[in-house]
Amino acid sequence: MTQARIGILGAGLMGHGIAQVFALAGHAVRVYDPMEAARNSLQDRIRTNLRDLDEDPSAAERVTACATIADAVSDADFVVEAALEDLAVKQTLFAEVEQHARPDAILASNTSVIPITAIMQGIRDGSRTVGTHWWNPPYLVPLVEVIGTDRTSQATIDFTMALHKAIGKTPAHVKKDVPGFIGNRLQHALWREAISLVENGICDARTVDTVIKASFGRRLAVLGPLENADLVGIDLTLAIHKTVLPAIDSRPGPSPYLDKLIAQGKLGMKSGEGFRSWSAEEQAELRQNVLQHLKKAAASDT
Repeated sequence: MTQARIGILGAGLMGHGIAQVFALAGHAVRVYDPMEAARNSLQDRIRTNLRDLDEDPSAAERVTACATIADAVSDADFVVEAALEDLAVKQTLFAEVEQHARPDAILASNTSVIPITAIMQGIRDGSRTVGTHWWNPPYLVPLVEVIGTDRTSQATIDFTMALHKAIGKTPAHVKKDVPGFIGNRLQHALWREAISLVENGICDARTVDTVIKASFGRRLAVLGPLENADLVGIDLTLAIHKTVLPAIDSRPGPSPYLDKLIAQGKLGMKSGEGFRSWSAEEQAELRQNVLQHLKKAAASDT
């Protein structure tokens, strides 16, 4: 794909990582953020990441920080919003984007769970709107979910899929705009049952994580759940489901156990305790383990 001009809204964790991937692939990137500190540190953060990944740090020079939305999007071919996970904030941003972006520019949101239809409902030309859900950290996790709405054109889907494939991502087309798309629906279905196991005293939180990491978690990178079902047989899968599914948590809302933890001030690592307690050293070790695992996986993909 020829070089495209990319506009990004937000220079935070996701925004600067998305900018890094596009810039490394040769695209010119302009990033808007209302915070001066975020704009001033943008290129340095990208350079640091690139050096850490043994990539070309000069790619950061293709990224320009902008103090206004107009500066970031007025000449863009593709605009990505990577702001707070707040519907009103995203709608307000796109209302301004529409005033300044070219009429043929594609407008994308990086939301992880909010339906694209809701975010883009105020955009006059819905054919050019799409969701592109990147995963954190965006420069190490390959998947980008591409979500169309009832108004999104096939040309917009095709261009978006091709653009992300060309920069080395793994685009997955989500054909219906549902909350959570594909990845987060699967992830949080697992989380719901994990929480239920602890809530009902079947095991503690550490055991839940140990069981997952020491069993089917080992296979997930190379054996998806439906591949696994085909591997063991659909008839066996059905027999297992007849016994297991009636016993699995199926409440339509969040577990009250989460409310209990929050009421106790147990917010996770940010407070030092959530499902389990976390020392500063334990937090740092876990974050480093995750980072190193993802770096090794990314290196094996090349």
